Amino acid sequence: MTRLPDIANPQHKPYPSDLSDAEWEILKPLLPQAKGCGHPVEVDFREILNGIFYVQRTGCQWEMMPHDLPPYSTVYGYFKKWQRKGVWQKMHDEVRHKLRKKLVREDSTVAIADSQSVKTTEPRGRSTALMAARR
Repeated sequence: MTRLPDIANPQHKPYPSDLSDAEWEILKPLLPQAKGCGHPVEVDFREILNGIFYVQRTGCQWEMMPHDLPPYSTVYGYFKKWQRKGVWQKMHDEVRHKLRKKLVREDSTVAIADSQSVKTTEPRGRSTALMAARR
């Protein structure tokens, strides 16, 4: 009944929230690249994303992440860093744009209508009569 992703060489037993190989190939080029200076990146970004998606899907606290994923402090650090730099929004926009292009939808087809209505539980006459009687 669970949906486990298709992963060629998993580093751990996959969780339903893990990225499949196809999903990873889509997101991999959208992640920030190392600048070439400073400390070299020693973490697997796919595992970082798997950790973030695990917390988001299960709703658990960062400190309660499973031990076969990267340390929660590392995963949370990347989550906040990418949030601050707008990486999540860029990834969302790019994936949405590619999907809309694949579905041959150029313009937005969403319309929003805003209206307010208040329903009363009793007919107006009865509630008005009760209020008048109380006065």
